[in-house]
Amino acid sequence: MGILSEEQRTRLRTELAQNLTNPVTLTVFTQEFECNYCKETREIVQELASLNDKIRVQVFDFQKDEERSAEYGIDKVPAIVIQGTRKTQAKFYGVPGGYEFSTLLSDIVQASNNENELSPATRKTLSAIRVPVHIQVFVTPTCPYCPGMVSLAHQFAMENENIKADMIEANEFPQLAIKYNVMGVPKTVINESIELLGMQPEEEFVRQIEAATKPSPTYA
Repeated sequence: MGILSEEQRTRLRTELAQNLTNPVTLTVFTQEFECNYCKETREIVQELASLNDKIRVQVFDFQKDEERSAEYGIDKVPAIVIQGTRKTQAKFYGVPGGYEFSTLLSDIVQASNNENELSPATRKTLSAIRVPVHIQVFVTPTCPYCPGMVSLAHQFAMENENIKADMIEANEFPQLAIKYNVMGVPKTVINESIELLGMQPEEEFVRQIEAATKPSPTYA
């Protein structure tokens, strides 16, 4: 028996057929031992791929395929990398369950169509970014506000290859939740220097991305 019900499979098969234009590759990184949610993550992705031939899946072992892990910048598992016609850095760390399943579906559609829901002003601002930006959005499966923040971060990453955006399931990576003092979700960390709590409007999120790319002031 699969993770998705037959009713879900039927509905998703129709939705994907209607909404996917170009092939999308979902690259999954797992590990044979000491990975509680690797199996579930791989199965979710493979079930989705079975519903539409435009969804392609490749699976690598985090440890055995070290070159691939390094190539994709993977430093923990389970992980999923979403790639459409452009090389992007939109990632899920942890099983995309609960509310985050909708984010995975949205990412697949947007990557397939090479389009997003960002405003022209946001796209213009993001296109000017020439330095690396790393966004980490901490979530839990039962948080109804988390998908919106993850979706924005992933759209930013799909818009500019200098931006990496990670969804991190806080319960699966407690050491990171402790490191970044995650007391509530969504919590977003930008370039290790800016922290945002809660869902942010698109304009404010972009403003904070810009702030993170500016050099820190120096004092004589």
